[in-house]
Amino acid sequence: MAEGNALDVLVDGVKLPENEARAFWERFSDWMEDHKGDLGGFATQEGYASVRPAISDGRPVLVASRSAVQVSYGNAQDLAARSKGAAGPKRKPSASPAAARPKRRR
Repeated sequence: MAEGNALDVLVDGVKLPENEARAFWERFSDWMEDHKGDLGGFATQEGYASVRPAISDGRPVLVASRSAVQVSYGNAQDLAARSKGAAGPKRKPSASPAAARPKRRR
């Protein structure tokens, strides 16, 4: 895409041309306006297995795939962090280490 374009779309890792990406973003925005959070429905409408928002170089990007499983709508993940092996959001431990220790009897 042209440098400075704020509306990138990756399909199986390949950037769409600027005009196609802009049209994809418009359809995405229209869909999400009418179907809040329904990424899977949009992906199906577009002929993909999944679509999700992400961040690349500090800019929003839509990531579409013909094979990746659809994930629930959530905060956009940074693509650079994901490629370096960063997992999704960290889970909270079920109990603090202090709570996991048995209580001493006095």
